Amino acid sequence: MKKLKEIIVVEGKDDTVAIKRAVNADTIETNGSALNESVIDQVKLAQQMRGVIIFTDPDFPGQKIRNTITEQVPGCKHAFLSKQEALPKSGRGIGVEHASPEAIRNALKEAQTMDEDAGEEISKEELIDAGLIGGAGARERREQLGLLLKIGFTNGKQLYKRLKMFQITSNDFYQALKKMDQEEEHA
Repeated sequence: MKKLKEIIVVEGKDDTVAIKRAVNADTIETNGSALNESVIDQVKLAQQMRGVIIFTDPDFPGQKIRNTITEQVPGCKHAFLSKQEALPKSGRGIGVEHASPEAIRNALKEAQTMDEDAGEEISKEELIDAGLIGGAGARERREQLGLLLKIGFTNGKQLYKRLKMFQITSNDFYQALKKMDQEEEHA
């Protein structure tokens, strides 16, 4: 199996084990959300030499790590798992370590680069009108949209920012909404 060019940033040893079951890749472990300067320096060097894919758990600490690295190391790619893909078969917790090799491979294949200064402007009003911010079912709709657009799950405020950062076009946004509405009709 050919080795992945980019180095994958994960939270811990169990994540590294799961990644290595799915693909031939090198990892950097953050060992939690309190990132120290040494880890940031490793990620900066990795980004310069081979590129980086940030692949953290789909929870608050994982998002905190992702945000910290994104601020300090621009140009990294981002891979996301849905919460469903990151749940253990039995027991508690959520994380990359629980994902199937297939889910990990798919997430890595779909990894994208964020660009805060680019992307079409999808207004907050459009997000409200689409039932993605405020109101009953908004959380579930954001989760479904995140899966369809491969940008991960976010709260309402982060959704606006992430759509812009991933340069999601109005066309792609409305196509995803249309697909969501069709799936709801057939459910």
